[in-house]
Amino acid sequence: MSAGVALEVWGAADTVTGSRFLVTTPHSTTLVDCGLFQGLKVLRARNRVPFPVPPSTIDTVVLTHAHLDHSGYVPALVRDGYAGRVLCTPGTAALCGILLPDSGHLLEEEAATAGRGGWSRHAHPTPLYTVEDAERSLRHLQPIPFASRHAVGDVELELTPAGHIVGAAHVTVRTRGVTVHFSGDLGRADDPLMRPPSPPSDADVIVVESTYGDRTHPPQDPAAQLADIVRRTVARRGVVLIPAFAVGRTESLLLHLSRLRASGAIPEVPVYVNSPMAVNATTIYRRHREEHRISDEEFEAMYDLARLVTSVEDSKALNQKDGPMVIISASGMITGGRILHHLKRFGPDPANTVVLAGYQAAGTRGAALASGAPTVRIHGRDVPIRAEVALLDSMSAHADADGLLAWLRSAPRPPRQVLVTHGEPSAADVLRARIEHELGWAARVPEHGERIDVEPR
Repeated sequence: MSAGVALEVWGAADTVTGSRFLVTTPHSTTLVDCGLFQGLKVLRARNRVPFPVPPSTIDTVVLTHAHLDHSGYVPALVRDGYAGRVLCTPGTAALCGILLPDSGHLLEEEAATAGRGGWSRHAHPTPLYTVEDAERSLRHLQPIPFASRHAVGDVELELTPAGHIVGAAHVTVRTRGVTVHFSGDLGRADDPLMRPPSPPSDADVIVVESTYGDRTHPPQDPAAQLADIVRRTVARRGVVLIPAFAVGRTESLLLHLSRLRASGAIPEVPVYVNSPMAVNATTIYRRHREEHRISDEEFEAMYDLARLVTSVEDSKALNQKDGPMVIISASGMITGGRILHHLKRFGPDPANTVVLAGYQAAGTRGAALASGAPTVRIHGRDVPIRAEVALLDSMSAHADADGLLAWLRSAPRPPRQVLVTHGEPSAADVLRARIEHELGWAARVPEHGERIDVEPR
């Protein structure tokens, strides 16, 4: 091994999911993010591949934030031998406490349903990990506050606010005269709920996401778009069905809807949040108001607006209701959860509207709907989608291409290299070109499994 620092890219190199980066020195191994691969089957299959190094040889795991494409592999890593701490912010630790067990539950449910339905190629399909695995992994979480430096062996770690969702952080790794800065998922400077991200650290290498690296967010006001969708669907006596990430996106939608209701821009129809995880996340968002930019009054109003659905019985009863109403339910890309049952019920009716309120990764049902697919496969059968499908691209909690460039420009000095990750190949390459041409910095898109040696200056 080099006497310097090696960065190995084991996720988020040719996709927006599966964030996993190993930072190794002659004396330590640090894993930055431990995410699930999602979307296309060829990507999801990577979750079943043994981790590239024995988990027992990793000294430290540090998470940028709690979304599953950054944290969702932790239960498998711990089950397979990782014995160290998982460092993260207090907000991330709290959110992982609900996200990881819920992920285990969905994986168990998916395996059981596939087994009963006979649509798995395995006679006895097994989940990637279980609820028990997830709950066991939570014991390894160790919260550390923002802006504090935390030493682990020959590595010093620092977490600074990234916006995006509660607890989201940039991660700075300093070791042996080398500094590597990981953007995590970068929030928007103009996000209506979260405060803007902090600038990057003075770093030799910056690893930046590129989810929206090839586009800018539409100029349309998402609240106005949402109002139009609600009004025309209510006029049809229909149901507005919004698949939403249980953490972050649900809060933004509730904020917009509460403001629209207060101004009289939308009629007073029932609004339901049918996601136990989203309901639990509300408590965590309340505990971390210092990360928000809205008043306490508005914060309470957005939660007073909705009827929170937790039990399975109430969820099933919701499917028996007719419109007009608004249902917000996880997951945001329609990959699992209660939203599947709602889509089966309300998707075939042209009076209803399915609102896609964020990025839809390739291979997901959300991406299929966004591209105009007439059917989606749910629980082993093809469900016709005759409902209106509306896109709210401006609802994203990610910085767009201009925002990413502005954030990079705020660095104290140019890094020696920028690694563009966490984007579809075209988005990553467009951002790489802009970094080179507009900033004059060395930038490239690393390959999955690539090792980059970084020597001290």
